[in-house]
Amino acid sequence: MASGSKKVIYAALAGNALISVTKFGAAIVTGSSAMFSEGIHSLVDTGNQGLLLFGMHRAKKPADEKHPFGYASEIYFWAFVVAILIFAVGAGVSIYEGIQKVLHPHDIKDPMINYIVLALAMVFEGVAWWIAFKEFATRKGKHSIFKAVQDSKDPTVFTVLFEDTAAIMGLIVAFAGIYLSQSLNMPWLDGAASIVIGVILAGTAILLAYETMGLLIGEAADPQVVETIEKLVAEIPTVTHLNEIRTLHRGPDDILLALSLDFDDEMKVGDVEEAIYTLELKIKGHFPVVRRLFIEVQKAEHHAMEVKKAREQRQI
Repeated sequence: MASGSKKVIYAALAGNALISVTKFGAAIVTGSSAMFSEGIHSLVDTGNQGLLLFGMHRAKKPADEKHPFGYASEIYFWAFVVAILIFAVGAGVSIYEGIQKVLHPHDIKDPMINYIVLALAMVFEGVAWWIAFKEFATRKGKHSIFKAVQDSKDPTVFTVLFEDTAAIMGLIVAFAGIYLSQSLNMPWLDGAASIVIGVILAGTAILLAYETMGLLIGEAADPQVVETIEKLVAEIPTVTHLNEIRTLHRGPDDILLALSLDFDDEMKVGDVEEAIYTLELKIKGHFPVVRRLFIEVQKAEHHAMEVKKAREQRQI
C-alpha cells in the first residue's frame, strides 16, 4: 500500500515541479494573473507532495519511550498541514492576485504562450491524475468515490487525487479567463479567473481538512474488519462473552485493538493465558495491520456496571 502511495506522489511531484516553472515563465512574459495563480497552485502542490513524502518517512519511525505506540499518525498530521497550505497560500494568493487584476486591469501580452503552457500542463496533470485515480480505484472496491474517501485511512492517495482534480479545473478556468479577456477585450476577466481558481483551491482545502480531521481525532477500523474479529473471538470456546471491542487507526497500516472478554469461570490462569495467546495469533494472522492488541479479562456483569457508570457521568 505504501509503495502505491509513493508512486502516486512521485508522479504528482515531478509533474507539478515542471509545470510550475513553465507557468511562472508564461506569467512573467504575458502578465496574466490567471497564469500566475496557476503557477502558485503548482508550486504549492509541489511542496505538498514533498510534505506527504516527509510524513510517510516520519511515520515509519519505530516506537520509543516518548511515543510508545509509534509515529504512524504523523502522516495524518502532515496531510492536514497540506490542506492548510492549499487554503492559506494557494487560495489566498490566487484570490489576492485576482482582486488586484480586477481593480487594476491590464492587457495580456502574447496570449499564445499561455495557451501552449496550459495545454502542456493539462497533459502533465492528466497523466498524474490518471495514476492517482487508478491507485485510488484499486482500493475503493465497489464503493462510490465519495464513500471511499470517507472510509479511507490513507490520506496520501486521495489528497493527490483531489489536488490533481483541482489543478485540472483550475487549468480550464485559466484558459477560459485568458480567452474571454482577449476575445471580449475585458482584461479584468483574467483577474476574475484567478479569483475562481482561488475559490476552487479553498474548497479543495476545506474538503481535505475535513476528511483528515477525522483521521487525526481517531477513526475505527472498517466494519468488516471488526465483524471478522468478532467471529474469531467466537471461535474460542472458553470465551463466554465479548464485552467490548474497540479499534483505532493510528496510521493507514496501523490498527490498535482493545478487547474486553469474559472467560469461563472454571478456567485456570494458565488456560486463560493460552486462550489469549491463541486468539492473538488468529487476529494478527488475519490482519497484520493490527500492530497493538490489548485484551482485558472481565466479567460481563462488571463490564456492564462500568458502562452504566460511564453513561451516568456523561449525563452529569
